[in-house]
Amino acid sequence: MKIFNSYTNQLETFVPRHKGVVSMYVCGPTVYNYIHIGNARPVVVFDTVRRYFESKSMKVKFASNFTDVDDKIIQKAIDEGVDEKTISEKYIKAFLNDVASLNSRTDYIKPKVTEYMPKIIDYIQELIDIGYAYEMDGDVYFRVAKLKEYGHLSNRKLDDLIAGSRVEINEKKESPLDFTLWKRTTEGIHWHTNFSEGRPGWHTECVAMIEDIFGEEIDIHGGGTDLMFPHHENEIAQSIAKNHHTVARYWMHNGRLNLEGEKMSKSVGNVVFVKDLNVNKLAFRMFLLSTHYRSPLNYSPEALDVFVKEWQKVQKSVEQLYRLLDLNDQLQDAITITASDIIETNQYFEASMEADFNTPNALTALNQLMKAINQKLRQKPDYEWLSQANKSVEQMLFILGLDFKLERLSNENKSLIKDWEKARIDKNFELADELRQILVSKGLI
Repeated sequence: MKIFNSYTNQLETFVPRHKGVVSMYVCGPTVYNYIHIGNARPVVVFDTVRRYFESKSMKVKFASNFTDVDDKIIQKAIDEGVDEKTISEKYIKAFLNDVASLNSRTDYIKPKVTEYMPKIIDYIQELIDIGYAYEMDGDVYFRVAKLKEYGHLSNRKLDDLIAGSRVEINEKKESPLDFTLWKRTTEGIHWHTNFSEGRPGWHTECVAMIEDIFGEEIDIHGGGTDLMFPHHENEIAQSIAKNHHTVARYWMHNGRLNLEGEKMSKSVGNVVFVKDLNVNKLAFRMFLLSTHYRSPLNYSPEALDVFVKEWQKVQKSVEQLYRLLDLNDQLQDAITITASDIIETNQYFEASMEADFNTPNALTALNQLMKAINQKLRQKPDYEWLSQANKSVEQMLFILGLDFKLERLSNENKSLIKDWEKARIDKNFELADELRQILVSKGLI
């Protein structure tokens, strides 16, 4: 398997630290508002990555955090006249609802910044002790110039950063590039430390959590390209200084989702919230997967509508296939796939996923198989082939996160469908119409 490593800027063969186990961390949301569809892209991308590894019988240890202490959360709490925890808990719940609506998994490790404060404070203190950080009037900063590797991820040279720095002059800092590890403040939620009363800078939260949860350099660290600099660059800087590794062996970054050509921003209001999408969320998921995760993607209602229709076709065909097999007692739990055309399509699907998770090509493989299924459904049923195809479709849909629940037919409903089909063949239209109305009311046709 090949993964594009953002840190080395090249495709690399993926080899996990521990055989059969993959460790993954993805930067999660700052919980002061609902997530927009751009925030949903990394959710879907890395859920799909996780699903693929699990389909290969690998155990995935997956973590994604909640930043539940932040200036925006404090301001939201002030605006609404409640405490910060009320705000963060409200939007954590909303986030998980949105994640579930996208058919992304929610059974992962979910650390909160407020629960990791002792670890974060200890992390900062150790950086001070080894000379990579310094305290000034209660604030703590990281010495960027002390780390020669700084800028490697984002392909920025330290000298260029200093020369082009537009950072507001701060006389407390040794260098304008030094970033904040601890902010002295008594506004909003804060903690007592040897430095001062205050709260942590954003960039230390994730590395402290990763160190505590995984205890070593992890396999994959993911997030959007907008996090490469400064957030991920600063994570790496702290980890190299303290632990002598780059946090993760492989850094993966998804491209940005734009709204009709413009960057989405909650602060200016040009966003579409996931909760407000009034289409089948699996159609939106298919839309997100239709472009390679590293490429930018442009959203418009018209672009999404194409995939609403595509998904409806897939869903209808899958339901028709499943019903046919169930009605004729052909659904089987264990099926060996021997049909050469299905094997060939499966191989193309797998090769696509192995090539840096090329989901557009994987969707092509799914569409090829659905086309073949539709052709077979119009012919005299070949139950052996259709059963193998059903098994293959189930696997593809699971990996892409496009799987949906289909209920088995009861014996009563099987009899109803068979009676309806017989009435149609016998041209008993009155009975056929009567039975059809019953089947429609049950949602069976």
